[in-house]
Amino acid sequence: MLALIAGTGALPAELVQRLAKAGQVPLICEMQGFEPDLPEGLERIAFRIEHLGSLFAQLRARAVTEICLCGAVRRPEIDPGAVDRRTAPLMARLTVAMGQGDDAALRALMAIVEAEGFALRAAHEIAPDLLPPVGPDHPELASDANRGEAVLRAMAAADIGQACVLRAGQVLAVEAAFGTDWMLDSLRGQAQGAVLYKAPKPGQDRRADLPVIGPGTVRAADRAGIRAIIIEAGGVMVLDQPQVGRLCAAAGIALWVRPKGPA
Repeated sequence: MLALIAGTGALPAELVQRLAKAGQVPLICEMQGFEPDLPEGLERIAFRIEHLGSLFAQLRARAVTEICLCGAVRRPEIDPGAVDRRTAPLMARLTVAMGQGDDAALRALMAIVEAEGFALRAAHEIAPDLLPPVGPDHPELASDANRGEAVLRAMAAADIGQACVLRAGQVLAVEAAFGTDWMLDSLRGQAQGAVLYKAPKPGQDRRADLPVIGPGTVRAADRAGIRAIIIEAGGVMVLDQPQVGRLCAAAGIALWVRPKGPA
């Protein structure tokens, strides 16, 4: 059985819909403060980070063998006084994980999940068509695309973000903890003719936190004045692709699904 440890954003609902079409009903696990927006009628387990060990015990009791981490969850504060007995043995690893950068923390959490006996499934394994095909090519954007790749490589050293906005090689903004849409909203009306570049962090474990764009991203890009969205082929999921295409066309925004360039 599959469980989704689901956070906010549109990805959890997309996965639930895809699984339902395949005749599968996942068990939903939602962390306090980051509950997903999902249809009624799904079986849910609410938990807090201090009770993670107890959550794992519940999942084993329900014959869950696979876990998919999907949706946005910001780093929670751990209350040492709320840690239950099943979670206490995990606290050393959890505390170290929470004290690291985003990617390192996620890797540590994934290691804990696997050490507890669960197999990790990536969202794009459940719904592979969320990764759009390469194209159409936009050679006029190649310079900004190459610059965006270089910026993300530099950001990876600080373990922050998966996106940046640039114009004629000048970086206007980089993504941080609040996400791509927040970054775009901070540029509202100030990024005329700029490019949004989005890709996974170099060396990222792609079983979780793979970048995502959707209709909300296109709307935010339009408000900012973005002229093109460039994403790494095979590395960025696109939700509601028909709507994304329609919104891009209406706003005059080019969408380039670009093969990764040389390192």
